[in-house]
Amino acid sequence: MARRTTAPPPEDFEERIVDIDVSAEMRASYLEYAYSVIYQRALPDARDGLKPVQRRILYSMSEMGLRPDRGHVKSSRVVGDVMGKLHPHGDSAIYDALVRLAQPFSMRLPLVDGHGNFGSPDDLPAAMRYTEARLAPAAMLMVESLDEDTVDFKPNYDGQETEPTVMPSAFPNLLVNGTSGIAVGMATNMAPHNLVEVVAAARHLIKKPDATLDELMKYVPGPDLPTGGSIIGLQGVRDAYETGRGTFRMRAKCVVEQITPRRKGIIVTELPYNVGPERVVTKIKELVTSKKLQGIADLKDLTDRHKGLRLVIEIKNGFIPEAVLEELYRLTPMEETFGINNVALVDGEPRTLGLREMLQVYVDHRLEVVRRRSEFRRRKREERLHLVDGLIIALLNIDEVIQVIRSSDDSAQARTRLMEVFDLTDIQAAYILDTPLRRLTRYDKLELDREKETLSDEIAKLTEILSSEAKLRQVVSGELADVAKKYGTPRRTVLLEAPGVTRTPVVDLQVADDPCLAMLSSTGLLARTPDATPLPGEGERAAHDVLLSVVRTSVRGEVGVVTSHGRLIRVQVVDLPTLPPSANPPSLSGGHPVSEYVSLQPDEKVVGLGSLDPDGPGLALGTAQGVVKRVVPDYPANRDDFEVITLKDGDSVVGAVELESESHDLVFISSDAQLLRYPASLVRPQGRPAGGMAGIRLDDGARVIWFGVVDPERPAHVVTVAGSSTALPGTQVGGGKVSDYAEFPAKGRATGGVRAQRFLKGEDELLLAWAGPAPAKAVSAVGKPVPLPEEVGRRDGSGVRLTHTIGAVGGALGSGPEPQPGGQAPAAGGSGDDSADE
Repeated sequence: MARRTTAPPPEDFEERIVDIDVSAEMRASYLEYAYSVIYQRALPDARDGLKPVQRRILYSMSEMGLRPDRGHVKSSRVVGDVMGKLHPHGDSAIYDALVRLAQPFSMRLPLVDGHGNFGSPDDLPAAMRYTEARLAPAAMLMVESLDEDTVDFKPNYDGQETEPTVMPSAFPNLLVNGTSGIAVGMATNMAPHNLVEVVAAARHLIKKPDATLDELMKYVPGPDLPTGGSIIGLQGVRDAYETGRGTFRMRAKCVVEQITPRRKGIIVTELPYNVGPERVVTKIKELVTSKKLQGIADLKDLTDRHKGLRLVIEIKNGFIPEAVLEELYRLTPMEETFGINNVALVDGEPRTLGLREMLQVYVDHRLEVVRRRSEFRRRKREERLHLVDGLIIALLNIDEVIQVIRSSDDSAQARTRLMEVFDLTDIQAAYILDTPLRRLTRYDKLELDREKETLSDEIAKLTEILSSEAKLRQVVSGELADVAKKYGTPRRTVLLEAPGVTRTPVVDLQVADDPCLAMLSSTGLLARTPDATPLPGEGERAAHDVLLSVVRTSVRGEVGVVTSHGRLIRVQVVDLPTLPPSANPPSLSGGHPVSEYVSLQPDEKVVGLGSLDPDGPGLALGTAQGVVKRVVPDYPANRDDFEVITLKDGDSVVGAVELESESHDLVFISSDAQLLRYPASLVRPQGRPAGGMAGIRLDDGARVIWFGVVDPERPAHVVTVAGSSTALPGTQVGGGKVSDYAEFPAKGRATGGVRAQRFLKGEDELLLAWAGPAPAKAVSAVGKPVPLPEEVGRRDGSGVRLTHTIGAVGGALGSGPEPQPGGQAPAAGGSGDDSADE
């Protein structure tokens, strides 16, 4: 194996070490690097609003023929062409710039039409090998007339290609799409604007070159962000338009809606610029977990490509949605600040520009582009006209031309002789020699005459444009108007002048714990009043439904729903819908069914409401087998569902009502028309597991169909409806009777009571019964008012044939301290059996 040795240095080798100043070398190198970053990477040109890499992408795609009417090609092919010919930097930087040009949430008017996953405000795009691209229609406005000597070209990095120094840019791209970039010692951050507004301002500046900023802001009042939303406070916008620097606040677009029958929510459909939904969702979850944000029950991101952005923020009951929204604005990216820093290159130097300066730079550039384009077009038409004149001379002297050509030794001699004989230029003679003989016909003479006339007219128009500054400005203004008409879209961002926004403190997020009444209707609807003011009293009739149970509570309190199985289920009062305070007479048509709050078994019914206040009145219960119980209000705080009575087999609760005073009567009405009343003081309170005590003695086959509490000191009525036990429930109208409650004598507990109605032929049981404050009110099974017969004097008299089937009965609430009506849902077996179980 050969050994490698180091050859000795030649004899004339002289080691040369140059001493340099490190600080000077670092300064020079840093300045060179800074210059490269500023001019070749980070800052856009104020004329076309493009950075070098963006300009090279558009130019390369134009040269590749990737127009909007052509198919998409792989993005990697575009990146490779740009990197190989014009931009010798990393492919990732080129692809990132290409992606941004195609993102509708980044660009107000996208310049690249992307096909595939080009990312979102939260996610990165797919790799360039998976995506495709072509020029968007708006990009053709940037590259049009590039081949008409409208802009200067310069050599590329290796001198083998050329590239434009600036794009012709048929619209003010710098203002419309904005830009951002970080250079060395400076940065730029420009907000997007509406194309129609910017064009209108540019046209005004073309018409009036001395226009003031206030005049221009009448057309451009503020940015128009691709993602919509709203801008709060316009003073910062004006500062930016005046000095080139300023800030403004962006807010998400939100609405408060009723997202479920029981809860409201905040619907977010637009977010601030450069803010994605995942970022907002993550921040909200962090705040809720750390307990820095209250009142949010759930958060769902329902965004899709068809409906667009949709964040649903469900608000807990008891919290004010508008106040929670203010906290979301304060603590999350749903409100962000945008700092405007209008730094761009003007004549190769970075400058900070206001609105007027940016428009002026663009207008001057566009005037120069149209002037150069007009000169190019006039020059081309003059050259063509020169050739057409030569052809016409040749056609007029076709025989002599042919003779001269035939008699010449070669083409050079023929060209020289044609120039001498017919007084042609060298270009005209060469063109005649290159023209096929088939074109030298009589018909081509007519076409050449028409072409000459057309060319002359076009040259005259172009000359008029070039010779008149006013005409040139008119052409530029007209072209801008056409662009705005074709590509303009309505404004997306709402501008709000709000110099100071009052924010609601966190302590005010919750609904005030005001007193209210929780109510249960005969058709099983739950609701609450906004306060505990007395409900309408004697002489008024409900427009819809009757109240079967009313409990005094507070908005942030709890009530218990008592079922026929002896269960008590907690319900948050704040979850109940609020009836308008002006509802007079009371109507629960706006309430929600009990089934939305509690889960019931197939044979289980709701029989009443009760307070869960340990210092409040206890519950009085009555069962179908005649058991009575007063419940000690010692309810478990950690359970939402518990038993308040131990029932015997086959027994069920038929009535549950709050007992305000021991002087009130407990009342049983049985299916065999027996009514028993006695003071509540005869029944001692018992704990929850107790099974109660004997309340009424029932005959064989009889059962209790109604139980409740009646104040004997107030006028009260007893309503009974008799019918046949063999008829199907709800199919018979029955015979009804209204009696004075005072006609029924009080008796002892566990006795048999007195007769409440005498049965007629075909009647053998009570279908429905009720006792409570006068006057009594009846409704059908669907809550519609039903007339009752007149009151009769005898307590044991027979009933009167009714005209409508009664579903439930309730009474007047009066203006006294007791909110409960003394009435409960009808017991099983009556015509109102199903009135309060759903």
